[in-house]
Formats: sequence, structure tokens, C-alpha cells
Amino acid sequence: MTVVHRFHAEELKASHDMMAIMEDVRLVRSLAYINGKWVTGEHFHPVENPADGAVIGYFTQLSQQQIEQAIIKADAAFRRWRKMQAETRSEILMRWHDLIVQSKQDLARLMVMEQGKTVNDALGEIEYGASFIRWFAEEARRSYGETIPSHIPNAQLSTIREPIGVAALITPWNFPNAMITRKAAAALAVGCPVLIKPASETPFSALALAELADRAGFPPGTFNVVTGEAEMISQALCASEKVKALSFTGSTRVGKMLLRDAAQTVKKCSMELGGNAPFIVLPDMDMSLAAKAAVDAKFQTAGQDCLAANRIFVPQQHYEIFLEAFAHEMNQIVLGNGLDARTTMGPLINRAAVHKAHNLVRDALDKGARLVAGYHRSVPGENFFAPTLLADVTAEMAVYRQENFCPVAGVLPYQDLDAVIEMSNDTEYGLAAYVYGHNIHQIWQCMRGLEFGMVSINSVKMTGHPIPFGGVKQSGLGREGGVHGFEEYSEIKYCCLGALPTASGS
Repeated sequence: MTVVHRFHAEELKASHDMMAIMEDVRLVRSLAYINGKWVTGEHFHPVENPADGAVIGYFTQLSQQQIEQAIIKADAAFRRWRKMQAETRSEILMRWHDLIVQSKQDLARLMVMEQGKTVNDALGEIEYGASFIRWFAEEARRSYGETIPSHIPNAQLSTIREPIGVAALITPWNFPNAMITRKAAAALAVGCPVLIKPASETPFSALALAELADRAGFPPGTFNVVTGEAEMISQALCASEKVKALSFTGSTRVGKMLLRDAAQTVKKCSMELGGNAPFIVLPDMDMSLAAKAAVDAKFQTAGQDCLAANRIFVPQQHYEIFLEAFAHEMNQIVLGNGLDARTTMGPLINRAAVHKAHNLVRDALDKGARLVAGYHRSVPGENFFAPTLLADVTAEMAVYRQENFCPVAGVLPYQDLDAVIEMSNDTEYGLAAYVYGHNIHQIWQCMRGLEFGMVSINSVKMTGHPIPFGGVKQSGLGREGGVHGFEEYSEIKYCCLGALPTASGS
């Protein structure tokens, strides 16, 4: 299963440079992790630091045969892992949690190097990701069934929640730690082995989690990280009848293709896809407070966040005041390398993301939008894009219609709240929405009227381990986190226990 590979000098130097910032150099891994072993593929692929374009390391590319072998090993592990006492699974998960928390500084540095976010944001993600492990470690002991009042004479009816089998987890580059832990912790806790396919832009965070999972004592084959060509791995996972569940976080376009492929083996699929979040400011809201919140909601992870506010609706009578306050807050953002403590926003993931941001701004300006601030501001590197504020945005503009995934904010005025709710819902997406104001009648009107899986009132922070994260419409299927998190990796078995007649026939 292992293919011999000789490192070239440049590969060794890149790995050495990355290890130089780490206290625990064993967290820097280049090989895939399958069945409790580190496995070399056919060749290696470079990973660049988006802040400066420097190659920070190389990770192995597995063959299709190796992926298929990994699936077989995970399926074999399922038979043992599902039978393990829930308390024992919980204890292993808690050891994994504790090791992650102890290593959070190293894990954050690794994330900054490959993803580009600030070290504070990275630390926040590590803690956020660990919270899911703790939550599901505790919930592992509470995977209850139920008893059902019987409609059948002399019968006892009940349900049992059982693990579905091997779970394939395909995760994105924007949250390379927490999107793994949120899925894997739920699957592992309920009794499912996992096959994790991280994004090629950010493999090292996933492989570091595998190193810590190895130390935590997961049985071989229970926790696996497979790396390589995305399309080949995805197709192999979808085609396998041994893989029973598929969880994906990423674009709606790719999600639709995975759903199509997974349908051939009728897998249980959970999808966390794109978003186009509205941010509605109500007339009684303080505009300076609303502007600060809108800046936070828009520019988190440099705008590369499915929860980022894409369309900001402001009452006509407060429009210019809001724009001025928003521009002031936005201009406080400091661009730079995420390892620099002064930096408050890092680069975009790659040059293609920068190119898309430019196209969105140009399209909007060509169609009549007003550039209020940003855009032409100097930036510290080719993958950086200055935070940009566009006013007078309309529904005809791409920045209004598309999931931006970049630091470009589009603002437009409104006069009628009913019309704003209708405009907010006029999108294929339905992940998250924000509302800021005090009038409880208008707040309730928004909460019930907005067609989104999550609505946050007067708070940018809305996610966490106890809540059901997910969207409606083309933003996805299923929920992650909370008491609902087990549902994506388990099945309900109904049992009918009848009473046999006695030998005398009585």
C-alpha cells in the first residue's frame, strides 16, 4: 500500500521552514493517514502560503487503488468501533479534544501559513472546532431510542439509533479545522469511522488533526485522512457501496455534482453549501452600532465565509449616515500576513479569488454602483484585496446575486420592510440572515418571513456546538451540531417485540 518516494531538496526546505515556527514539529505531516499508518502516494503536491506565494510544504497524492483500500479498512473498522461502548468512544474523543486544546498555538500557526487568516482568527477556529468534539463526546452517552405506545395487542414497540457505517467527509479550505471536527466528532461519537478528504489548499491542518487522533488512541481504520486529486477521490467515495454517508461543505455547484454521484449508491447526504446572507438594518437601530456589526459580518475570514453578509439593506432616511459609519469602521482594517499581530485581515486564498473580486466590483460600477471606499487602496501582496464598500447596489449586479466570497460589501436603501424581506428571499440560497433593530414586531416579522435556515438578531456570532447549523433551498441538506448532529450519521431502527402464544394456546 505504501509507495516509496524520495524527497527533493526543495521539498525538504519547505517542510523545514514550516517546522521552524512549530513547537511540536510532529504536527507537520505530509503523508496520508490510513488505518493507523502514514501512507505515501504516487507523488507530492505543493502548498503555497497565500500571504506571499511561498511554498510551505508538500503533501502526498494517493492513487485510486489506495483510496479504495482506505475504504475497505474503514469498513472493517466499523464492525469494531460500532460495538465499542459509547462511554469508551466518549473517552477517546475527549483525549482528542484535550490534545487539540494543548496544541492550539501550533495548530493556529499551521492554519495561518496555509490558509492566510489572522492568528487570532485561527486560534478562535481551533477553540470553536474543539468545542464540537467535547459536545459530541458528551452526547455519545445520550444516543437514545424511544418506546412507542403499541397499537398491536401484546407487543412492545421501540426504536434504536444505530450508526450508519463509513462516513466520507469532504471539507473546505476556509475553515480547515472546524469543518472537520464538526463532522467527524458527530460521526465518530455515534459509531461511524470517517474518511476525511481535506481541500488541497489546506491539507496540513487535517493531517495535524490525524496526528493528534493517533495519539488519542482511535483504533486503526476509525479515523482516516486521504489526500490527492479531488475529483478522483470524490468519485471513488461516491461510487463505493461501503461508504454509507457523505457530508460536504463547499459550493452549491460541487454539492449538486456530489449529490448526483452519491445517488447511484443511495447514500445519506448532508450538504452545507453556498450562502447569500442579507443584513437588514431596522429603522430604530443606532447606525454606528449597525455599521460596526455589518463590517464584522461582512469581512470575517476576509469575506471568504458562507455566513458573510452579502447584501446590506439600510433604511433610506439613515442611508448616508450608515455608509459613512461603515466606511470609517472598514478603513480600520489592517491587511497583512496573519502571523503579524497587527494584522486584522489576511489575504484571499489565491489569485483566482482576487480576480473574481475585481470582476464583481467592475460589474457593479459598470451598472451604476457608487464606490464609497476601498478598492484602489494599496495592498501588501498579489493575493490581497482591499476591503471595498459599494453603495446603490441593485439586483442586476453580480455582487448582489452571487455568493461573493471576497471582501466586497454591497449596500442598498429601502423604504418598505415587506419589500426588503421579499428581496432577501429572492435568491437560490437560504443559509443565514442578519437583522439589527429593537422593534419586536419588526424583528418577529423578519424572523418568520426570512426563508433562511438560520436568522441572527442583533448578533454577528450565531454558530456553535449546541445549535443546528444548516440552510434551506440550495444552501444545503441536513444540520450539523447540536442534538441534531447525530442524524446525518445514524439510522432509526424500529423494533416490534410480539408475545408468542403459550403452548396451551392461551
